[in-house]
Parts: sequence; C-alpha cells; structure tokens
Amino acid sequence: MLMVQAPDRHLVRSAVLSILPPLLLAVLLACWGTRALGLGNWYVLKALVVLAAGATLVFRGLPDHHPFRSLGAANRVTMTRGVLVALLAALAGERDSTLLAGIALAIGTIAAALDGLDGWLARKSNMVSRFGARFDMETDALFILVLAVLTWQFDKAGAWVLLIGLLRYAFVVAGLVMDWLRAPLFPSLRRKAIAVVQMVALLFALAPFVPRAVSEPVAGAALATLIFSFLVDVAWLRRQATRVGASEAA
Repeated sequence: MLMVQAPDRHLVRSAVLSILPPLLLAVLLACWGTRALGLGNWYVLKALVVLAAGATLVFRGLPDHHPFRSLGAANRVTMTRGVLVALLAALAGERDSTLLAGIALAIGTIAAALDGLDGWLARKSNMVSRFGARFDMETDALFILVLAVLTWQFDKAGAWVLLIGLLRYAFVVAGLVMDWLRAPLFPSLRRKAIAVVQMVALLFALAPFVPRAVSEPVAGAALATLIFSFLVDVAWLRRQATRVGASEAA
C-alpha cells in the first residue's frame, strides 16, 4: 500500500505564515491598481487565481521535497517573486497603454532582480532542497511566459513571441508521450544563462521607450538562443536513451 508522507506541522505553519504577508500585499496592490490605474473589474480575481494555484502547488510539494522544518528565507524570496509574477499575469487582457507597459516593466525588473537572491540564500543558510530548486524553476518559467504574453499584448512583437514562454511547457507535455524526455538533465550554466537572457530580452522588449523595430528582433534573437538550448538538451537526452537501450539489449 502506498503511504503518503504527512507534512510536518511546523513546516506547514512556517509556510502559512510566510505566504500570508505577500498574499495580503498582493491583494492590496491589486485593489489599488484597479482603482488608481483603471484596470478591469476582473484584475483582482485574475491575480487571486494565479496566487491560489501557486499556493496549492507549494503546499503539495512541501512534504516530499522540503526536508526542513522551516520554509526558509530563500523560498520566501521566491514566494515574493511569485506574487509579483501573479500581479503581472493579471495584466493579461487589460488595455494596451504606455502607463501599464511601464508598470509591467517596473514589476518585472524587481522580480528579475530577485531571481539570483533565492539561490544564494539557500546556499548560505544550508537549506538547499529539491523543493526550492523546483519552486524557483517553475516561478522562472511562469515569469517568462507572462513576459512573452505581455510583449505580444503591448504590440512589441508578433504572436510568435509566445513560443519563448511555451517551449518549456511543450517540452513537459512531450515528455508525457516520450519517456526518454523525462530523464534527468545534467546541471548546466548554459541553461541558467539562457533563462536570464529570456528575462532580460523580454523586459527590454516590453519597455515603452523601445520601438517595435528594435524590440521584435531582440525578442527573436532570444527565441533563437532558447530553441538552440532546447535542441542541445533534447539531443543529449536522445543519446542517453540510445545508450541505455543499447546496453540493455547487449
């Protein structure tokens, strides 16, 4: 019989106390934005849906992948980034305006600046975990997708820019069909650097002062580097699968 590990009550308490302040701040900012910036009536609800989905995944992943009794400062930073990403995500479908693009750029820049802090804090506090690494990765993936959506929404690039955010999810879906794509990948500085390139390129493209004649080729170059990175990883996984298959057949 499969036994499911019960979450440590101290860890759950730490997670709840950690998530409540940024959640409350997000709600207050969303309500303020709705009034002060003339955002749609659905803006607060959209932000809450993203936050609720993120919180659900956090609590589901804690028991099996976070071996500490406290959430830790690193994960709190990632959680703060997640709140900022939720506020950005809720801008999807809002009106196209220079003001909103500028606000999106400001929020996105803060979220990007915090990206390297969580990993540093985890190493410094000796609280590196599978949960923290996955939490950071999923936050980055959603952040890049949201930036791609907003870049398209604010007419800074064509609909193809959405591929920058969707490629990673397409890779995950492909793994449901082809088992060899789900094999662990080797740690890669190249992969991390290209993720940063996507964030910086999309933030630059999103900037109101950058014309489409500049933002579109910049986003295109970022997409090209991302496709190259995925091709390298897919080729490596395929070679590994071929070697395993050959050794099993021998």
